[in-house]
Amino acid sequence: MSQHASKTIKGETGEWEIVIGMEVHAQVLSKAKLFSGASTEFGAEPNSHVSFVDAAMPGMLPVINRFCVEQAVKTGLGLKAQINNRSVFDRKNYFYPDLPQGYQISQFKNPIVGEGEILLDMKDGETIRVGIERLHLEQDAGKSLHDQHPDMSFVDLNRSGTALMEIVSKPHMRSSEEAAAFLKKLRAIVRYLGTCDGNMDEGSMRADVNVSVCKPGGYEKFRETGSFKHLGTRCEIKNVNSMRFVQMAVEYEARRQVEIIEGGGTIKQETRLYDSKLNETRSMRSKEEAHDYRYFPDPDLLPLELEQAWVDSLKASLPELPDEKKARFIKDFGISAYDAGVLVGEKELADFYEELARGVDAKAAANWLNNEVLGRLNRDGLGITQSPVSASANNAIIRMMGDGTISGKLAKDLLDIVWSEGGDPVQIVEQRGMKQVTDTSAIEKAVEAVIAANPDKVEEIKAKPKLAGWFVGQVMKQTGGKANPAAVNAVLKARLNLPDEG
Repeated sequence: MSQHASKTIKGETGEWEIVIGMEVHAQVLSKAKLFSGASTEFGAEPNSHVSFVDAAMPGMLPVINRFCVEQAVKTGLGLKAQINNRSVFDRKNYFYPDLPQGYQISQFKNPIVGEGEILLDMKDGETIRVGIERLHLEQDAGKSLHDQHPDMSFVDLNRSGTALMEIVSKPHMRSSEEAAAFLKKLRAIVRYLGTCDGNMDEGSMRADVNVSVCKPGGYEKFRETGSFKHLGTRCEIKNVNSMRFVQMAVEYEARRQVEIIEGGGTIKQETRLYDSKLNETRSMRSKEEAHDYRYFPDPDLLPLELEQAWVDSLKASLPELPDEKKARFIKDFGISAYDAGVLVGEKELADFYEELARGVDAKAAANWLNNEVLGRLNRDGLGITQSPVSASANNAIIRMMGDGTISGKLAKDLLDIVWSEGGDPVQIVEQRGMKQVTDTSAIEKAVEAVIAANPDKVEEIKAKPKLAGWFVGQVMKQTGGKANPAAVNAVLKARLNLPDEG
């Protein structure tokens, strides 16, 4: 892993460093809520999935959902983090219309998961380690709706009590690209684990992004001493719901802070909102500190104690995660680290590639998937699981291309046919006469026809042998793309006495 290079932005008075930390709220993939049996199904009618516990009716007591605990532990293990066998639930006190209890059950000093890490593979080849400070379980609040009536706000409690994992990073990110990469990698990990669906457009994963700026060298002093005094005052950008918006929000906020400081002002520690339409952050409120919430242990819940044998059994049951899968792809398939990193970014894409690459050239399979399959999916607005052509059908096309049955051009034409019409690629090649022509006599006839039709080009090619490519193209047209290009090249060179290096 390379050293984390210093990254700066230029202001009027010089260079500035950006320092970024993140708090990600990931909704636990569970059919029931954290402390009640109410459904967590998305998109239901307002207030249709609300138990007496969720609505904070008098006398209702929370009962922990064991499966949600299991999901949190699995996520911690996936983050290579310390699992705390004893953790405590606390009451976080604040008042808002969508919080029926007047407090949120969360974890403060004793979270279920301690320190871990995430490795980021950047486009320039640099691998960056971002530390995880903690992961704690908490219940979600409801949702206030301010656009349903001109004079009133409505409250939907369907989300109230849903289990959340708050995953807190250390301030180890140094650019907007790293912040977006962190969120993308974290989403990939929880999706591989099956602990959160990561659907940011449904609100099941959202990020609070902490941004500060400091003079060059401040970050290194922070890493050496652990003292936050070397960093600038941070502002928190609340509830950002896409990787692109994270990147845009960080860039805007860093510039805003630099301009204020260079103009003689000071940064107020506050919570801000990112407006994607205007591409700006706006102040929401001053930033609360822990003491503002008056945390204390929830008297209705005993400390959560985990048996190490149970934690070990969960660890043994973990699926292959992105980093391990990437290493295996590099080792077993011989593809580049960059290609492997792209392919393991989504579990479904990695699974598709593994079936696609079975028994064929792995690099050719990666290129085919990235250029041909993903290109068409992007064009049609589809995901990999919606591909009209299965991985096995693509594998058959690559096999025929590899053994010379069809040319590269015919392979693309074949993919288009199967894409729009369906069917077995092998049968389609047989039925439509798409096999590549390797018969030398047939190719010789096509070459002679092209030579006869272009006598002026024949003289040019003798002077400039590199023009052979033009002749090959004409022969391919003459044969409807069915001629083997290598065979055409060989026949053409022999016919016109061209040197091999031409």
